[in-house]
Amino acid sequence: MLEEFLDHVNSGRLIEGGSAAHAFMHEASQEAMRVLAELNGVHRSPDEVRALLSRLTGREVAASVTVFPPFYSEFGKNLTLGEGVFINMGCRFQDTGGITIGDGTLIGHGSTLTTLNHSMDPTRRADMEPEPVTIGRHVWLGAGVTVVPGVTIGDGAVIGAGAVVTKDIPADTVAAGVPARVIRPTGFTS
Repeated sequence: MLEEFLDHVNSGRLIEGGSAAHAFMHEASQEAMRVLAELNGVHRSPDEVRALLSRLTGREVAASVTVFPPFYSEFGKNLTLGEGVFINMGCRFQDTGGITIGDGTLIGHGSTLTTLNHSMDPTRRADMEPEPVTIGRHVWLGAGVTVVPGVTIGDGAVIGAGAVVTKDIPADTVAAGVPARVIRPTGFTS
């Protein structure tokens, strides 16, 4: 059922409230919460953290990945972490719609990445619209950044602390604010 569900959300199809896909998503979230209770409940060595992240995502997490707990994800199986990714404490990833984080990217304390929107129609509010978040290589998200569904952040970009990223951010730029806007180039080419 996992592959069928991933095909469903990765094609951008609606998750209808009360549907089989909706029920599967909720069941899968229970497994994610069990793994995260192990991850966040007591001190874990870096190797133990990576092993639990591998269980959470269903794929091997590179030895170069570092995550400082607590870390939260409501699904886990649609999260891809590149080589050398660093995720600081208190980050929350809603990865059901797909999150990809490129090599060498740094995610600051308390950042939130979201991939699902609820229907605007109040009679269909339980329906969810998946849209992936893609973060390029060597990106730096400052502390407390929020990235909303469907956003791509280009290679080498820097996002200022507390920003809310509602639109794509080009490579090698600095963006900040609510909503985030590009304020200048980084001065480097990724």
